[in-house]
Amino acid sequence: MIDKNAVMEALAKIEDPELRRPLTDLDMIDNVSISDDSVTVDVLLTIAGCPMKKKISEDIRGILRDIKGVENVEINLGVMNDEQKKNLRIKLYGADHAGKTDEQGQPKPVAGDFADRIIAVASGKGGVGKSTTTCNLAFALNKLGYKVGILDADVYGFSVPRIVGLSGQPTAIDDHIVPMLKDGIQVISMGFFVDEETPVIWRGPLLHKAVNQFIVDVLWDKLDFLLVDMPPGTGDVTLTIAQAMPKSEMLVITTPQPVASHTAGRVARLAEKTNLKVLGVVENMSYYDVNGTRDYIFGKDGGKDLAKTLGVPFLGEIPIVTKIREASDQGEPVVNSDDSALGDYYMSIARAVTETKG
Repeated sequence: MIDKNAVMEALAKIEDPELRRPLTDLDMIDNVSISDDSVTVDVLLTIAGCPMKKKISEDIRGILRDIKGVENVEINLGVMNDEQKKNLRIKLYGADHAGKTDEQGQPKPVAGDFADRIIAVASGKGGVGKSTTTCNLAFALNKLGYKVGILDADVYGFSVPRIVGLSGQPTAIDDHIVPMLKDGIQVISMGFFVDEETPVIWRGPLLHKAVNQFIVDVLWDKLDFLLVDMPPGTGDVTLTIAQAMPKSEMLVITTPQPVASHTAGRVARLAEKTNLKVLGVVENMSYYDVNGTRDYIFGKDGGKDLAKTLGVPFLGEIPIVTKIREASDQGEPVVNSDDSALGDYYMSIARAVTETKG
């Protein structure tokens, strides 16, 4: 006879791939029945089209077949009802998560409740490597032992999913979104909801609403750092972030040439006017190494000069290296690669960020 306690103990070892908690703790195991050499498990998924249902089924079959006497495992997949989803959300994130409202009864962003530090990574213009820097910095902070999230606020030009190597659609629980995970880093992006080739054609109010939803409706776990990958320039999203997360800091990314550093300076001054603290400046594409000789293709010291003008720390420079670009295109930030020399550029900046507060 199959020992039911052994079956339940085995099921308690299986974690939901997205929520990272045991299925038994999440009340996803609805029923277990045993007949002769067969075990039938009724599983409740959060959504009918759960992208992880195949993995969950395989994990259950794999672990139960190792139990003495089990020859056959049957799995019935169901879906949680609204009340069960609500209870799951409360169990995971507490009754008050995303439940605060303003005087008009509208949902109020609660970023301060789930992130100790919120860093908006911004640039004055596109093409300076802001998203690549954001993602590598997130992985560097993760390596230092911090719990990190990435909010891709570049709604029009989202590139975070490709850089970190994530695709698919996040799970929803009780009208809230579970961020996707890469190596323990929580990630949310418009790129999870539209095709990569599809343009997002929205005016300011919709943009504001989308960014607010990424703050209010996403079930962020408790974070040490939330990195917000901002769109370039001084548009609506910067104002939205300033209003929604008033304790945010801004990390300015620039390249050395004056056209980039001057426009980055405008973003930093907007931050000051909206009470965002400027954490520091990072200079990307600083130089190209040719057989040990540095070729300053885009000029020299633009980032350092900008930091001096703003009166903030210069946190580091990153050279032009093909491997950094290739790693981002392949969905595996260079910090995660075997090339520790390249990863060290971002690790150094990450350490500086942890020691500096705007």
